[in-house]
Amino acid sequence: MSTIDLSNIKLRRFDFELSYLSEFAAKSSDILPRDREEAECPIRTAFQRDRDRILHSKSFRRLKHKTQVFFSPENDHYRTRMTHTLEVSQISRTIARSLLMNEDLTEAIALGHDLGHTPFGHTGEYVLNSLLKEGFKHNEQSLRVVTKLENLNLTQEVKNGILNHTGEEKPFTVEGQIVKISDRIAYLNHDIDDAIRAGIIKISDLPEQAISYFGVTRSERITKMVTNIITNSFGKNEICLDEECMSHMNDLRTWMFDNIYLNADVRPEERKAKKMIKELFEYYCENIEKLVDTSHNAAKAIERTAVDYIAGMTDRFAINKYKECFIPVPIPIQNEHENILKLAELNGLNRK
Repeated sequence: MSTIDLSNIKLRRFDFELSYLSEFAAKSSDILPRDREEAECPIRTAFQRDRDRILHSKSFRRLKHKTQVFFSPENDHYRTRMTHTLEVSQISRTIARSLLMNEDLTEAIALGHDLGHTPFGHTGEYVLNSLLKEGFKHNEQSLRVVTKLENLNLTQEVKNGILNHTGEEKPFTVEGQIVKISDRIAYLNHDIDDAIRAGIIKISDLPEQAISYFGVTRSERITKMVTNIITNSFGKNEICLDEECMSHMNDLRTWMFDNIYLNADVRPEERKAKKMIKELFEYYCENIEKLVDTSHNAAKAIERTAVDYIAGMTDRFAINKYKECFIPVPIPIQNEHENILKLAELNGLNRK
């Protein structure tokens, strides 16, 4: 019976990356130090371990009940934050593989990029940003989740990609840059899909030049964007699109913000969600204060604690907590069994 040397599994992966991947790809054999030293896994590379830690985290599981665009959707075909994450991962991996970049690193960043997102999508983020003195951004909260709240001890490459998947800063790995553009490709296309499904827009409402360039179907649009990235980025140490493609993507994104994301007329529940998040924040700040020592100027830490708790909520958990905290419930019937026994006695039954 043959045996296998487990250490060879990881060594073969190291050899593959060094021999086959682009010179600009991150190599698993040459990672930056983790915050805490730890024993290595005998078979998985550091980036594979990071991916698995994210996949098994509580924050990742909660993404399945967090809003992408439409609040607490009853229709199972609308995207949630988890399905968005999986679509980003798929697009990212396709690009990474085509460009000979590190697919494991790309997948880890993609799976972790939205762990810090609030309930009710960007509406929740907007409210928490207005309430917390130092502000709130979901990408910063995602980093906080993996470093402090769940303490996953991820590699610097993954953490940097998570933090910089949005905003002005560019991730320092090409793999992080891939996730950044893939996030935009994913949400632009699946949010169009969901808005059409919801009856909010028709395909004919979309910017004519952009749709003429990218195509009518979701598949056509994604393929056009992805192939443009691959064509313009191959053999380079950064992710590039040509000017025409970038211009049409920006036009499409601007149209989506004006007509979907920031249009209160098509999202009438947004006002309710904002009110709910604000009142939950005030409620938890008040109640946390009753439970902790406030002699050392604890107000900032109390607010941070309330924000961490609320940001981790799913849509339905936030709704249930709001009902629990603010909606009165009927007084329970006292001695219900006694009342039933009295009726039983009237009907000739004896107590035990």
